[in-house]
Amino acid sequence: MKRYACGVPETAQSVECDGVRLAVSREGRGPALVCLHAVGHGGGDFAGLAAMLSDRYEVIRIDWPGQGRSDADHQPASAARYAELLAHVLRQLQIERPVIVGNSIGGAAAIIYASEHPVAGLVLCDAGGLVPVWPMIKGLTRLFRGFFRAGERGASWYPRLFRWYYRFMVLPEPAAQAQRERIIAAGSECAAVLAQAWDSFGRPEADLRALAAGLPMPVWVAWSRSDRVIPLWLCRPAICRIPQAQLSTFKGGHSAFLEQPDAFLGALIAFLEALPVAEEEVMAG
Repeated sequence: MKRYACGVPETAQSVECDGVRLAVSREGRGPALVCLHAVGHGGGDFAGLAAMLSDRYEVIRIDWPGQGRSDADHQPASAARYAELLAHVLRQLQIERPVIVGNSIGGAAAIIYASEHPVAGLVLCDAGGLVPVWPMIKGLTRLFRGFFRAGERGASWYPRLFRWYYRFMVLPEPAAQAQRERIIAAGSECAAVLAQAWDSFGRPEADLRALAAGLPMPVWVAWSRSDRVIPLWLCRPAICRIPQAQLSTFKGGHSAFLEQPDAFLGALIAFLEALPVAEEEVMAG
């Protein structure tokens, strides 16, 4: 399948979670850094981060169901479902107090998980869940749901429009070209999951602003200035309510770690190194 190329390496382990086989990559040693990708992408989005940080962190990448190398789910895609699966994975891997990097639906899942479990730090990259589900938002989600359902049905025009969508709206920067082409090639295979996810974005439970406002850990918000899918101006009020949030912006469309990898990496390392050390880690040291 073409979607395999978007995901974690073929050597990744399989983790069984609620009847779903998920592909999970673990690289490096040190504190856990868990990376959660956008819908229709794969753990390969974070290959560059894994290569640069595995000398000091254990980088854990997860392919969401029906994406990358993971099997399809028996439940529709949503941030809540992904947060549930994330909890299963980290429990089985015996990972406690990770730092989580979440992009888009991965960011929304990270917010839900972090509201229920101890997390050392949170990195939200153009995260979902930070806008009110107004009628305008519902209309937009219906539009995208219809677009992806056409891809699921095999509409002849879908691959061309999907390519345009990713090339000019989602990942327009040159640095993202290689992964962007993989995502585009897998666009028809992932259309059903994309339709499910966009359907979930229009529901009242997709509004995670109250959960985000209660997050007790340090949060770094890394946003792409030209994001047309989740514009910063819509999310800024919710970001301002997160108690320990700091905001950085980058040139690009939806994923700064893919589009501005060097600038993102430098800022990420600064955030990670500034995180408070847990009491048990101090005692162990």
